[in-house]
Amino acid sequence: MTTTPHTTEALVERLFGSILATLDVQAAYLGDRLGYYRALAGTGGLTSSELAARTDTAERYAREWLEQQAVTGILTVSRETDVTMRRFTMPDGHVEPLTDVLSPNHVLPLARLLVGVGKQVDALVEAYRSGGGVTWAQHGADVREAQAAANRPLFLGALGEDYLPSVPEIDAALRGGGRVADIGCGLGWSSIGIALAYPDATVDGFDVDVPSIEAARRNAAETGVGDRVRFHAADAATVVTAAAEHDGYALVAAFECIHDLSDPVSVLATMRALAGQNGTVLVMDERVAETFTAPGDDVERLMYGYSLVCCLADAMAHQPSAGTGTVMRPETLRRYAVAAGFVDIEVLGIEDDFFRFYRLV
Repeated sequence: MTTTPHTTEALVERLFGSILATLDVQAAYLGDRLGYYRALAGTGGLTSSELAARTDTAERYAREWLEQQAVTGILTVSRETDVTMRRFTMPDGHVEPLTDVLSPNHVLPLARLLVGVGKQVDALVEAYRSGGGVTWAQHGADVREAQAAANRPLFLGALGEDYLPSVPEIDAALRGGGRVADIGCGLGWSSIGIALAYPDATVDGFDVDVPSIEAARRNAAETGVGDRVRFHAADAATVVTAAAEHDGYALVAAFECIHDLSDPVSVLATMRALAGQNGTVLVMDERVAETFTAPGDDVERLMYGYSLVCCLADAMAHQPSAGTGTVMRPETLRRYAVAAGFVDIEVLGIEDDFFRFYRLV
């Protein structure tokens, strides 16, 4: 929680620091997209010419990027005075955050996300004026893929290895070959993670974004679970129709998507129908404070930031809209759940820095 004094000097210093951090994020985006970080990792150092050759980029741009990364402290550099001979090295401690796509410390996707949403800033300004929105589809590949990459370590790691096994009813059902419906599955890593953790379970992933579903199918095939994980480009009504042919799902889950929806009540009602009499309905969403408090902690600041530039505008693009935004507090979800036909929500004892897990009952 920030304790910055309310003085002109303090605000100027804070905003200047934020500007520097923003420039670091943009440079990190370039390093990711151009393959610079991956090329540097484990090499013992590269010159600008060597980096340019390995990544098929122009040497002069590579040199400027390398120098910026050294000046800002992300890379180290040798002491040669000849600029073409300087060798730039990625410290061992920086390899995981910058290159290991399965590490919980891999923060680079967030840089891609922030740069991606910035591409639609003019549309966002217009949405603020008109009350309209900016859709997920408008944001395109950068935002879609960055969001999936940010959650991939969790979905392929702790979700199936620790979190779901900690809920006895879910664990038993999936170990017994239960069926799972993954609502708002995106690029499919949550569905894939469940299938990897529970070899006898089958998963149906649903999302309205066609490019996401196409990528999810490729991801499932590449990870070897394509025979047990199916992905459907479908809205809620189609999901219910398809499920009517079966006996319901053992687990119906929505991982970090309810707050994005224009009509969360209808989707929760669909989830309730899919679970039938015996299934479990699980929602994972942001671990924000239970009540509004200002100033807030870093997680609260992060979630409000996401809401301003992405999540609220996506929900507002489809009217009428609940206009939830990223900061969906437990009481808000409880209100939606009751309206959807549930009796209450239960906050599960799953400890995660950024997410809260709810069972809807």
